[in-house]
Amino acid sequence: MKRRILLVDDDVAILLTLKAVLEISGFEVQTAASAREAKQKLKSNEYHMVITDLRMESETAGEEVAAAAKKAANRPAVAMLTAYPPKDADWVTTSYMDKVLVKPMNTQDLLRQIEAMLVAHEDKKRKESDTKLRALTAASAVAKKPRKLADAR
Repeated sequence: MKRRILLVDDDVAILLTLKAVLEISGFEVQTAASAREAKQKLKSNEYHMVITDLRMESETAGEEVAAAAKKAANRPAVAMLTAYPPKDADWVTTSYMDKVLVKPMNTQDLLRQIEAMLVAHEDKKRKESDTKLRALTAASAVAKKPRKLADAR
């Protein structure tokens, strides 16, 4: 199964170049040229990762895409692609992204970072799922105990 990436950038040259690089590397890639288009695609498709430019039709367009991606049912990994990363270090930890990719970037570095990010993101999702499952199992066991006591009377 190919891993699906939604690539979002209003610069068509960057969009098509990155799409070609990712497809040659074995990814299935869909593109969006605006935050609005990306949010529509996120509603109707599932992706393993979303790579979005920060500044498109507005200063916060990329953050809007990242927020929409994090609300998607399958919770894809999100990378912010920008030539102008904000100086504020808190920005990365308080936003909806998993990683900031600064352009221009060497193709091999980009692919290595994407692969590492996908693996780390899947591990994180698996751990969260395991934790939820343990909590549900424990809650179920607690909920069943009173019934057993009542049945014994």
